Amino acid sequence: IAKVKETNADIGIGFDGDGDRLGIVDEEGNIIAGDKTLIILSRELLSRSQNEKIIYEVKCSMTLEEDIKNNQGIPIMFKTGHSLIKAKMKEENAALAGEMSGHFFFRELGFFDDAMYAAYKVLNILDKSGKKVSELLEGVPKTYATPEIREECPDNLKKTVIEQLQQRFKKYNPLTIDGVRINFEDGWGLVRSSNTQPVLVLRFEAKDKKRLEYIKELIETEVKDVKGSTLAEKG
Repeated sequence: IAKVKETNADIGIGFDGDGDRLGIVDEEGNIIAGDKTLIILSRELLSRSQNEKIIYEVKCSMTLEEDIKNNQGIPIMFKTGHSLIKAKMKEENAALAGEMSGHFFFRELGFFDDAMYAAYKVLNILDKSGKKVSELLEGVPKTYATPEIREECPDNLKKTVIEQLQQRFKKYNPLTIDGVRINFEDGWGLVRSSNTQPVLVLRFEAKDKKRLEYIKELIETEVKDVKGSTLAEKG
């Protein structure tokens, strides 16, 4: 980020140690989240080939689904997890998939993820469009989101807690692809079980800060209540 600002660069690009995750920074030094990078990649794809399936995880912004639909694509939300996304992509023969973590998968690479290839795609889009990175996201509505919030929960209770939450939020017709994602007209909240740690992972998004706080408080209160009663029953 500092180097982009110092050198007045057009873009900053970073890879993880084994080269399968990509992070980008725009010309002003702002980190572009994984779901926003997927919007950039999906717009380019759908400008060439409409009605393509694009897979993304449950933690992604609601603006991603909207943008894919607006550009005549088919959005498919699925479980979080590198191997799970890859398997679903093969099953659906999807052209593109991505995660918040910076994994981006391409059908033309045999459904594999490759950060250098993803970086090449973004750089090619920049070059051909003549736009700045920030301009590639023009038209994406402004929303407010929390980072991932981790709530400690013993592994043997996670499944019960999630099931109880699904029942408590039944009137909202929650998505149960991976945990429970409660959609509101102007936002959503997610509670899912970590695949690797004894925690529940929470994330929230809304169209304004006030609604974000309301949704966050509503769901966090229920999580704590359900966890407390479940611990008491099991204890």
